[in-house]
Amino acid sequence: MTMPTYKDIMLPFLQCLADGKVHSLKELHQVLADELQLDAEERTRQLPSGLQSIFYNRLGWARTYLKKALLIEAIASGQFQITERGRSLLLQNPPRIDKYLLSQFPEFREFKQQARPKDDLSVPFDEGNENDKTPREMLHNYYQELRNALADELLQQIADQSPKFFEHLVLDLLLKMGYGGSREDAAEVVGKAGDEGIDGIIKEDRLGLDVIYVQAKRWKNSVGSPDIQGFIGALQLKGAHKGIFITTSTFTAAARDVASRIGNRIVLMDGIQLAQLMIDYGVGVATETVYEIKRIDSDYFVEG
Repeated sequence: MTMPTYKDIMLPFLQCLADGKVHSLKELHQVLADELQLDAEERTRQLPSGLQSIFYNRLGWARTYLKKALLIEAIASGQFQITERGRSLLLQNPPRIDKYLLSQFPEFREFKQQARPKDDLSVPFDEGNENDKTPREMLHNYYQELRNALADELLQQIADQSPKFFEHLVLDLLLKMGYGGSREDAAEVVGKAGDEGIDGIIKEDRLGLDVIYVQAKRWKNSVGSPDIQGFIGALQLKGAHKGIFITTSTFTAAARDVASRIGNRIVLMDGIQLAQLMIDYGVGVATETVYEIKRIDSDYFVEG
């Protein structure tokens, strides 16, 4: 048979979760390979990078799209369960699940919009017109989609770790961004245990000309204005002029409003920004494949 695409996998993937139990991606890999009657070669055929099988990669993308549409939810890293929305969709007996069907859900549309260039956002997402784009446009869109999916996985991995691990993660990121001088310098002042996070002072630059008060919350719920007001009070008690409040979740509008009232003294970093910075600075991620895009060097073809 032809190697199944992620579109071929999404419906049987969701059906496997219809029992309401928690299933792992590793378990579903075997079950769906059997159900789709893949032969030995199809089960082991590798991506060009040689780091993962094509089927497992497509299974992962089926998982990502179902999750972004809130048809399934992550219980832990690599473990999933069907949602009420997923049950309702199965009751409609869809012949197939693809991105066109998923686009009825606003959360999935938002995910797809995030992967598009800013000058392309005026056109609503439509799976059918994706093939109308040039290869360069599609490459950009898919690159952004890969980043967004990776960021989502990073936040799930962080949620599965201990508060102590989160302390080290924040420290590693700030050091990679140029704060804190050496790790030894930063470790002396960052990591004073707070509730589900860290509270401490870190150097703004390698010379230590100024310091920044850091507070991090490994939360699922949004950070509200009382938390920011408490942070402002902590800044005053410490005699600090600048602060960074980092959360794995989001900030409410009221929280951002409170922070904006005191100028640029406080930076709020939500979970999405945290994950994107981890990708940019290589914290908790590794390069899988590098593609070089070449263009004509016009100067080379100019005769002297």
